[in-house]
Amino acid sequence: MTRTAPRPAALAAQAAAAVVVLLLALVIVRLPWAGDLGMHAATVQRLRHDLVDPGNPLVDADTPSPYYSPWMLVLGCLARVSGLSVFVVLRLGALAGLALLLSGVWRYARTLSGHRAAPALAVLSLLFLWGTVLFNWSGFYGLNSLALTVSYPSVFALGLAFHFWAWLGRVVRGGGDGDAGWGVWLGLGVLWAVILLCHQFSGVGATLGALATVVAARPGRVVWLRLGGGLALGLVVLLLWPYYDFFALFGAGGDLESVHRPLYEDLFGRYWLVLLGVVALGVRWWRDRWDPLVLFFVLGVVVVAAGGLSGHWSWGRALPAALIPAQVAAAVEVGEAGRRGARVGWACVLGVALAVGAWTQVGTVGYVVKQGDLPEAVAEKYRRPWEGYHWMTPWVKYGDVVMAREGRPARQIPAYGAYTVAPGYPDFFLFDEARREAAVRRYFAEGTPGRERGEILREYGVRWVVDTGGAAGGGAGLREVARGPRGQVLYAVMR
Repeated sequence: MTRTAPRPAALAAQAAAAVVVLLLALVIVRLPWAGDLGMHAATVQRLRHDLVDPGNPLVDADTPSPYYSPWMLVLGCLARVSGLSVFVVLRLGALAGLALLLSGVWRYARTLSGHRAAPALAVLSLLFLWGTVLFNWSGFYGLNSLALTVSYPSVFALGLAFHFWAWLGRVVRGGGDGDAGWGVWLGLGVLWAVILLCHQFSGVGATLGALATVVAARPGRVVWLRLGGGLALGLVVLLLWPYYDFFALFGAGGDLESVHRPLYEDLFGRYWLVLLGVVALGVRWWRDRWDPLVLFFVLGVVVVAAGGLSGHWSWGRALPAALIPAQVAAAVEVGEAGRRGARVGWACVLGVALAVGAWTQVGTVGYVVKQGDLPEAVAEKYRRPWEGYHWMTPWVKYGDVVMAREGRPARQIPAYGAYTVAPGYPDFFLFDEARREAAVRRYFAEGTPGRERGEILREYGVRWVVDTGGAAGGGAGLREVARGPRGQVLYAVMR
């Protein structure tokens, strides 16, 4: 904990981290479309129009939603007060989330190592120490995934989690916060609850990391008592949050499990570079059987393995709880290895692994550089983001209901203020979700009579239909209004 790095090595790591951070900042300017961006934009839209009773963010129904988190509430208030567009607000939120994440990693690394390069290496390891099969998912923070999800509440929650672990680590070890009175512990409890409310899956990882931190410190009875007080206050905050019933989420299943089945596919290809961190964890365990990173890793592995064995695929969202301690361990071992030769050797191995991971994700550069200007080898790794539905906005207004197919359209159209008939993501609180999904499938099915299609449109108050010009579109009672990318057509429902 007291070693310092040779200045050139520290400067090199810090310079590399600065370049990557600059890339992410430039990505935020573009804010590429992918995944759940539309759903989070829709959440800000609803809060901008009604902070008290925003209703379901995706469909025209008066239901609670876990998307209404404390962070989304802040962004909704900002949009309402400032008059800025939702996408500008999401960019500002992305900058805040990225700053929180970077500062949190910096603080957390400082609690584990005095090596000057440790924080920068921790940032690089978290971004690049993955595998050679590209994988993007909310709450998974590889560079390419982070570039596509940086405006999501999961990034903000992960940033809070790193600050939470750093603060908790100093408190339980008696450093930085003196005797840590009740106010500190109650503040930690509230912070823990806020993380869980902002992104439930990141909150699970935050909880496992906190448990590992406390157990590793082996505190006395007074600390356990105050920790219990903080935990109790956190539970009260979760209970009183007015926008959705947090504890009802424990009953979620069904579609949520099937959505997460891919998390358990091709684990070696996606994460094999993390094995270097597992080796580092083994070394740390040899030095200290109560090492917090080792305990954190074990807890994460247990939860993920239990999910795989029991078929609870959503538990795979706890994978970051196994990845983070291994990646951070690989970074801090550069300064913690015993002899200078060992430290230099470890730094070289880590450098090679980071280079391999960076090359795997180099296509991220395509989000800020035109594909035609990229070297051919880099352009091959670039994945084009989704197109938006801004082409509909001259006609489709806030609150209009759009009949759209499941998948991308249902995930994107609500970002502009409209509703879809069925949600683009499993919604535990929407009691008629299955019926809505069946109605959408029936509407777009070949051979469905025009009369039945008309009944579906009337039942859900549909004003617009988006299709690719197939049998469902262009039928009786519809009038073509506009055409968009990929052959999509906007039809107005004739009353």
